[in-house]
Formats: sequence, structure tokens, C-alpha cells
Amino acid sequence: MDRRIVTIERHIIDQQHSHPEATGAFSSLLYDIALAAKVIARETTRAGLVDILGLAGRVNVQDEQQMKLDVFADHMMTRLNSFTGRLAVMASEEREDLIPIPTEYGIGRYVLVFDPLDGSSNIDVNVSIGTIFGIYRRVSESGPGTLNDCLQKGVSLAAAGYVIYGSSTMLVYTTGQGVHGFTLEPGLGEFLLSHPEIQIPDRAKYYSVNQGYEGDWSTGVKRFTRWLQGMDAEDPRRPLSSRYIGSLVADFHRNLLDGGVYYYPAVADRPEGKLRLLYEAIPLAFIAEQAGGYASDGRRRILNIQPESLHQRVPLYIGSRDLVEKAQEFISRYDE
Repeated sequence: MDRRIVTIERHIIDQQHSHPEATGAFSSLLYDIALAAKVIARETTRAGLVDILGLAGRVNVQDEQQMKLDVFADHMMTRLNSFTGRLAVMASEEREDLIPIPTEYGIGRYVLVFDPLDGSSNIDVNVSIGTIFGIYRRVSESGPGTLNDCLQKGVSLAAAGYVIYGSSTMLVYTTGQGVHGFTLEPGLGEFLLSHPEIQIPDRAKYYSVNQGYEGDWSTGVKRFTRWLQGMDAEDPRRPLSSRYIGSLVADFHRNLLDGGVYYYPAVADRPEGKLRLLYEAIPLAFIAEQAGGYASDGRRRILNIQPESLHQRVPLYIGSRDLVEKAQEFISRYDE
């Protein structure tokens, strides 16, 4: 039987129909993000041909060298969403401060936070990279958006998603009504529904962590890793295979589809963790939970953490619920 071909635009509109009070602004915002993803995907796939590869000669707020494609992706996400009248404010991992919306174009109800190009250190070696985004409803009553509009808990998200630029380009998103994946058909220039109603499989396959830092891990994290490997004598289990790409979006995407856990623990010289709460951990945690998974900082649910600054960092354990909860158990038992 032929399967109905569904574009991302049609899917967004169909979901809008379940909200009779909707004005269409939220749906249009999601489609604007999809358009930005198409443009970034185009530049990513021909990066070497148009001299995008390499350093831009600038350092971002994280004291990291910005890649040229980082700058392009940040500019494109900002440019395509600044002048629509749908947003009150934006925040980007690449920028130190809020991105205000020009008042002459109208101030909207929504807030967009994003990591324009996650995993950009992998660009020059042709490893999958991605864009991560979260959408909130503003909490301020009127006027330009504020810092408090951006610093909301993950439980308040209206939508979250990511785009992975790899052998194909996929956009995965949720509005709290399940997780859906769309693959870009280059000839048509359209995202087509390819992975409806994504659920993390019950039987996990992989664990993903940079074991080069194992010497700096706490006892709880080391014991958790040995348990994943089937080497814990007190609690033996079927060992999982190790898979680590070093690109958060790519590692998360694989474990979302195949089952598993990704973790980036805190270490002694970085107890606050490495990943960004607002731009990486919270949006992916929202997706994980909608797909039946879970995300934690090792002790607390990520979606319950109150962000205190735009560039706050956090340890992250994310993926299959039982594995993340087991990580919390080991950390609670051995790291008190």
C-alpha cells in the first residue's frame, strides 16, 4: 500500500488544526526554521567548494574559535527569524547577549533559543553536525523580549527540535505531541515525513561517551560505565556497544533511533559540566522525553532545572530512560 507523502509544511498545519485558537504564527515559525535548515544544509554540503571551511578568525562567547560555517548558520537563523513579527527575542550559543527583534517589524509571542551549528569542530573532517533549537512562549507581557523570556525551564517549552546534516539532512521536532522526523529531498527542496512517531526502542544498543576523560570521572560514573559494559559483578547485564562520534546531535540521533545513552559527565576541574543547558541540554531533553526517554544532570531532571544565565553549562545523561535512571543511581550511591 502506498504511503501518503507528507511535507513538513503539511504536517505542521495538520498539527495546528488540533488547536482551534491558533493564529498560525507558531506554525509559520516552525516553517521558518525549516527554511533556515535548508539554506544551512545547502552550504554544508558544498562547504569546501565555496570556501566555507576553516576558521572565521573570531572567538565566540565560549572562548572557542568560530568556524566560518558557524557564523553563516548563526546569521541565517537570525536573519530568517528577525523580521517576521512572530518573535519577541532570540538567544544564540554563538552570541554573548540577547538578540533583540527590530521593533519596526513587530514583536511577537514567541522566544527562540538555538545552537546554530553543533559539533562544528567536525566540519573539516566531514562528520555529521547539526542545529538545535527550542521555542518558548514569552512570559513578559509586552514590548521587547527580556532575559527572563529566555531563561525558562524546559517544562515550559512549546517546541524543540534539531537538524542533522549528514549523509542526508533530517529535521526532527516535537511540539509535545510526539516526535517526528523529516528527511530533506534535495531534488524537491522539501522535508518529507520519513520517521513518524519516533519512540526510543525498549532494547538499547549503544552507550556514547568520550572515554578519553575516564581518568577524571567520579567513582559513580566509572561504575556506571562498567555496568554498561557488563563488567559490574554485583549487577551483571548484557553489555552495550560503544559508539561515540563527538558530535552531540549525531550521537543523540543514533541513540534516539536505536536506543542507548549519551553522557558527558562533570569532572573535577569542570564540576558545572560542559554542555549548554539552554541551547543543547533542554531542547534535546524535551525531545527525549517525548520519545519515551529521559535526561538528567546526574541528579536532577534536566527539564526541571531553572536556567540562571544564557550560557550556563550542565552535565548531561540522555537517552533510554532505564539507562539514565541507572546513571543517577550509581552517582547517588558512590558520589555523595
